[in-house]
Amino acid sequence: MVESRNYDTVAFDVRDNATMLFFAKTTDDGDIADYLLLMRTIDEDFSESIYIEINEQQFGGHDLIREATLTGNVLTLHLLAPAEALGGTSDIVLTWADTTENLDSIEAGAFRVFGDTLVGGNA
Repeated sequence: MVESRNYDTVAFDVRDNATMLFFAKTTDDGDIADYLLLMRTIDEDFSESIYIEINEQQFGGHDLIREATLTGNVLTLHLLAPAEALGGTSDIVLTWADTTENLDSIEAGAFRVFGDTLVGGNA
């Protein structure tokens, strides 16, 4: 099962022990109506984990995403196993508005968040 999500805004950020890509769908007033956060963390024991948070529901870990592919403004997350929290989804397809700001965020963040999990596609 595939879940598709469309956003108008993408942001990249680096914090102490985490790199993040934030996808948001905003209202005409600028409020966030829907979001998905991808975050790569390094725990105190130096193991890396990728977390996905969707509208305040978080799930993830080192074995969540099998691989990710990026082609244009489409990022596909192939999960290691179907996510029961998402109705059995095995792939999450993210699309976003084709703007310079969003492209800059994806270029800055995709490899830093996914590392060797990003295996195919083109930018």
